[in-house]
Amino acid sequence: MSGLVMAGQLLLGLSILIVLHELGHFLAARAFGIKVEKFYLFFDAWGIKLFKFNYKGCEYGIGWLPLGGYVKIAGMIDESMDTEQLKGEPQPWEFRSKPAWQRLIVMLAGIIVNIILGIFIFWMLTLRYGETFIPNDKLADGLAPGVIGKQVGLKAGDLITAIDGEKVVRFEDVRSPKVLLGNTKLSVLRDGQTIDLVVPGDILNEVSDLGIDEFVIPRFRVTHIESLQKGGTAEKAGLKPGDSLVAINNQAIVFWDQMSDALLANKGKETSIAFWRAGTIDTVQATIDSEGKLGIAAGRDISRIPQEQIKYGFLEALPIGAGKAWGSLTDNAKALGKVVTGQVKANKALSGPVGIARMFGGEVDWVKFWSLVGLLSMALALMNILPIPALDGGHALFLIVEMIKGKPLSDKFMERAQIVGFVIIVALMIFALGNDIIKAMGDKLP
Repeated sequence: MSGLVMAGQLLLGLSILIVLHELGHFLAARAFGIKVEKFYLFFDAWGIKLFKFNYKGCEYGIGWLPLGGYVKIAGMIDESMDTEQLKGEPQPWEFRSKPAWQRLIVMLAGIIVNIILGIFIFWMLTLRYGETFIPNDKLADGLAPGVIGKQVGLKAGDLITAIDGEKVVRFEDVRSPKVLLGNTKLSVLRDGQTIDLVVPGDILNEVSDLGIDEFVIPRFRVTHIESLQKGGTAEKAGLKPGDSLVAINNQAIVFWDQMSDALLANKGKETSIAFWRAGTIDTVQATIDSEGKLGIAAGRDISRIPQEQIKYGFLEALPIGAGKAWGSLTDNAKALGKVVTGQVKANKALSGPVGIARMFGGEVDWVKFWSLVGLLSMALALMNILPIPALDGGHALFLIVEMIKGKPLSDKFMERAQIVGFVIIVALMIFALGNDIIKAMGDKLP
């Protein structure tokens, strides 16, 4: 069932983005008197259509291949590769008959709509829910680094006070792209002294494999055992829900990371577990399993991790939402740059439909849904502005060249460019989908 929910959210989200993107092209073309012959959600490859109807000379429909959508504009060489229409004399309602600046606006209209949509979504989310964050200076127990954080040089109890010299006000900034894109200097308060650490430029490779929690999380205190794994080590040893761990092999346990580290250090060994029950401390012997697990679900004291919320008015929320949307676009651009320069591996940075569906999750959470749609809208804008033939950015590039030269590029060149662009896009889609499948299989392997 969760798989169907994931797929349903993915299809709904992509449908919204595709229809509005193509609507941008459609409205811009109509505004300049250009005839639009087709408007399709998904591709009707080989003429196979799930649904269609005609209205005022345009065919609207849904194709069977959910890899995007398109509007077929008269007098334009596009992904349909229909060149028959170009053999006759240019007609006044055709794309090729219009000035280059009008054609450029038509090509950029879809990207503009995606940017406007992303800003609008984040504006409305900010207006409705405000911003909830953990004030960095109120983390009384500091941070707990995971495997990645320890590699950077962080230690339990550290507090990151500045990023590239800018004071950290919100803990969330420590886990933000400004840090995870790498080559970032962290000012760290440790035992009353400030030291500097540098985040490597390829840290995204590790985050992709292990998850962001293996960088840093707030340092939680352990409260008590909430539940036991049936037939597990802790249950066999005599531990009960409500017990509070005190020490593992005489190492005091106060924080979650201390418990985790002590269990991993003693995996596969018979270990002394001291615990508090009904006002007294007792000890049992338990053999930690090979994965460093005791078979318990322990509670975390969240009272020492305070949260604050800021509410915004209608106009106040606009620049905040716009900043979030634009920040996601620039962060994606920087990440893409790292892929191009080889600092981040492409298979770590790129996700296809399976990966995106997993981001939505197996349960419907509308805040999460719209947040992801907003992020995807900005990502779609970035992808489409790339100067790859067959994408909007490729068409825009050729139009700019035409405006500089003073004459259009040849139809033969445009046909070949479209073919090259189509091959590049299909190759990227196959790579992303294959990468998704490999990751999904890897997650299921022991």
